[in-house]
Amino acid sequence: MTDYQHLLVKRDGDAVRITMNRAARRNSLSGEHLAELLGAFREAGESDATGIVLGGEGPVFSAGHDFGDVAARDLVGVRELLRLCTEVMGTIQSVPQVVVARVHGLATAAGCQLVASCDLAVAAESAGFALPGGKGGWFCHTPAVPVARSIGRKRLMELVLTGDVIDARTAAEWGLVNRVVPDDQLDEAVDELLARATRGSRASKAIGKQTIYAQLDRPEADAYAIALEVMAGTSQLPGAREGMAAFLEKRHPVWPD
Repeated sequence: MTDYQHLLVKRDGDAVRITMNRAARRNSLSGEHLAELLGAFREAGESDATGIVLGGEGPVFSAGHDFGDVAARDLVGVRELLRLCTEVMGTIQSVPQVVVARVHGLATAAGCQLVASCDLAVAAESAGFALPGGKGGWFCHTPAVPVARSIGRKRLMELVLTGDVIDARTAAEWGLVNRVVPDDQLDEAVDELLARATRGSRASKAIGKQTIYAQLDRPEADAYAIALEVMAGTSQLPGAREGMAAFLEKRHPVWPD
């Protein structure tokens, strides 16, 4: 694994754990930090790992964009920063691995965007979530994009207009995270969910994840057109053939990948 200045990255069995390590800056997302996240996810995506866990060191998961970095940029520079951030979010969803957010403390603005962009999320009871731009001077336009795809419109509008923090239980009720656990059970819960989410054929899982994102938010007819062709094509994969054979023969499958 590559050494990073702002991240701790390690291979742990079948998982790659990417941990933001700017605790003194509340894991705020400077351009350098975002570039490292992009590199780490790309590197993990090219590995034979089946899962990726994204977490943060210190008392805060991520406070969002680093205003010191943003304030020093002109319009072109801020646009480049936001494009880099958008590329990170897209890469999280395009890598073949299952990505789980391990959330403790606050996840605000682009930090909340990170959580919403991950495939799955487990939050500690101490976690909180906010899109605080609505009560400040810089509205959370881009962070709202993946959050809008996780929660309903009225709930999104409450988040972006009030800027208030919602607690972990509310985030789970609204669909922003999958589950909430006591702080001392966070790692155990993340590992348990990741283990269940990475069962089966790796190739099937990777294509499945990428196809889900491709058809989400499209008109139903378009979504079916995409899903039908992919499902027909993947029926011929070795993993699909093995899964069907194992079912018919009443035995445990032996995945070829």
